[in-house]
Amino acid sequence: MSLDHRYDFVLLFDVKDGNPNGDPDAGNLPRLDAETGHGLVTDVCLKRKVRNYVGMSRGEQPPYEIYVKEKAVLNKQHERAYEGIGKADLLKGDDKKRKGGDAVDEARQWMCKNFFDVRTFGAVMSTGVNCGQVRGPAQLTFARSVSPVVALEHSITRMAVATEAEAEKQQGDNRTMGRKFTVPYGLYRAHGFVSAHLAKQTGFGEDDLKLLWESLVNMFDHDRSAARGEMSTRGLYVFKHEGELGDAPAHALFDQVKAVQTVPSASARSFADFTVTAPAAGTLSDFPRVTLERIVG
Repeated sequence: MSLDHRYDFVLLFDVKDGNPNGDPDAGNLPRLDAETGHGLVTDVCLKRKVRNYVGMSRGEQPPYEIYVKEKAVLNKQHERAYEGIGKADLLKGDDKKRKGGDAVDEARQWMCKNFFDVRTFGAVMSTGVNCGQVRGPAQLTFARSVSPVVALEHSITRMAVATEAEAEKQQGDNRTMGRKFTVPYGLYRAHGFVSAHLAKQTGFGEDDLKLLWESLVNMFDHDRSAARGEMSTRGLYVFKHEGELGDAPAHALFDQVKAVQTVPSASARSFADFTVTAPAAGTLSDFPRVTLERIVG
């Protein structure tokens, strides 16, 4: 079943003594806005966690396979699409045939039908074996911390070395020094959008929408690592429009959810240091054609 409503949502999550999203161009330091000191988490990072949760919870079976995953060879997935629509012969011969010809639309539809992340977030699938491009109905912004955060650097020691040469160099001490970076505490906020119009193009339906909400609520509980510390979803506020095109500006709806540090001059170290306010679930008084679903929070 396709979507008949537009959705906008606010996602709140926090990190305690962990690195929510390291920057590989900065030695894996937590991402920061250099001017304001606010922490950042990319949309790509959040989508990765959604993909991981869906793949884990649905067993990587159609229609919930994951297209962009660890060690994936994307053109191999494209070849499966042509095999699935019975036109694998188009992959043989000269370059023109390998582009897919008139079968590209069919191949794109096959990819949308079988891969959750393709029909949800979209994908560029015109590399090599051509399955076209998909503009996904669900999109997320970068997450930004509500208050400035600090990145701490810690020295760590491993009581072992990797090679005999290192052991000989240390005369048997066998220690390896390293660095670890953490944010003591940060409450992050991201905004998201679900387009009913684009959902019809990809086949993203009500079951997919429910799975998206489920993933955003539970993704951190199944993404534990020593590097990420404690991460949790603290709020998911979903604004449901009566119409497909929407009945209020997204920014005006996002303003209905406010998260502030209770004592701005203090160093925040827990969720209790913040106050989150939002309207009660149901129809909004200022926007009578929009309802708020407080899935978490």
